[in-house]
Amino acid sequence: MTDLIGYGYATVVAIGGIIGYLKAGSVPSLAAGLLFGGAAAFGAMQTSKSPANCLIILGTSIALSCVMGYRYSNSGKFMPAGLVASMSVLMVVRYGYRMYSG
Repeated sequence: MTDLIGYGYATVVAIGGIIGYLKAGSVPSLAAGLLFGGAAAFGAMQTSKSPANCLIILGTSIALSCVMGYRYSNSGKFMPAGLVASMSVLMVVRYGYRMYSG
């Protein structure tokens, strides 16, 4: 079964990096968005093949929750750091539950 939620998350992360580049000219934002979006898409592909195989997307979500949560706590701005941190926490809960329940 295709992991549409995982692919949607990966798409939002990648598009966020592209938008950061287009609006602010931030090459690190573009690189991070494409890197983490690509990793999340690869993880979504893995979970589509085998639902229990969610380590990659779980790791990507944990990393983004920490980094973007830190950025949100420093800036206080919900967009984009708070949004990505919130989405990432939800993904950690989703895939953490999947791993725990087995």
